Amino acid sequence: MIETLSAFHFERPLWLLALLPAVALWLAERRHADPVLQWQRVIDAQLLPHLLVGTGRQARIGPVDGLLLAWLLATIAVAGPAWQREPSPFAAAKPAVAVVLKLSPSMLTEDLAPTRLDRARQKLADILAAREGAATALVAYSGSAHLVLPPTPDSSVVLDLAKALSPRIMPKEGDDLAGALALANRALASSADGGSILLMADTISPEAVAGLAGVKSAPVTLLALVPPGTDTGGLDDGARAIAAAVVPTTADQNDVAAAVRRLDAGGRAAHATGEGERWREAGYWLTPVLALLALLWFRRGWVLS
Repeated sequence: MIETLSAFHFERPLWLLALLPAVALWLAERRHADPVLQWQRVIDAQLLPHLLVGTGRQARIGPVDGLLLAWLLATIAVAGPAWQREPSPFAAAKPAVAVVLKLSPSMLTEDLAPTRLDRARQKLADILAAREGAATALVAYSGSAHLVLPPTPDSSVVLDLAKALSPRIMPKEGDDLAGALALANRALASSADGGSILLMADTISPEAVAGLAGVKSAPVTLLALVPPGTDTGGLDDGARAIAAAVVPTTADQNDVAAAVRRLDAGGRAAHATGEGERWREAGYWLTPVLALLALLWFRRGWVLS
């Protein structure tokens, strides 16, 4: 209870100044409506009580009093009373991700059934399902890099385009990973949370590793599309060059869960403690009371009383 009282405050306290004209108008109206105050200027104070008729039968609460009460409650509601915190809906949003998919002929190898490329699509579908609603961009690369889709929250579109990609449609063979990362970073530049990159590749050539020297990139998670026990020397070297976290492909969902955890924590989305919260305003609870007070103005003779 003490903590609640200490945390109580108004989000917009300047609105409380609207109470001053309300009280001033109420006092002026009460003074104008008081017959005693009207006649005491011209009638002797000892005779006045005997000359006034019906003053004792006046209603205790009149339209002016109801208007003052409604004004008071409306002002408090607009001022934004608050004493509890709640998560911000914007802080709860997951950061954007740029998926960088390699489309070299080696991705058609069948050691990951049916192929490495098909397994990449399956894993991508699981990752998108786990991050439903998060913005996702798609970049395809081989000897050249191409932005297939800018960031979009529609995961079905991302998956449909990923299924349509094939090494056969790439202009040339090669390993332009540096160009692909540059495209991915540009795609994430418009995201307020920064975001991160999911690199899905089976190999990284020595030439590509050399081209990564000095490359500045958003956080990268590398999903290694090779069977367990396969030599990943090129992947490890490339991961070290860009400070990427390597997630080995597994037959179960462990690799998907590990990738999702890293992607959800990527970029600038990890806020400081309390930064992702806001004060919960309670002024809207006064709305039903205001509605009940408004019903008084439907009474016969209430406004003219």
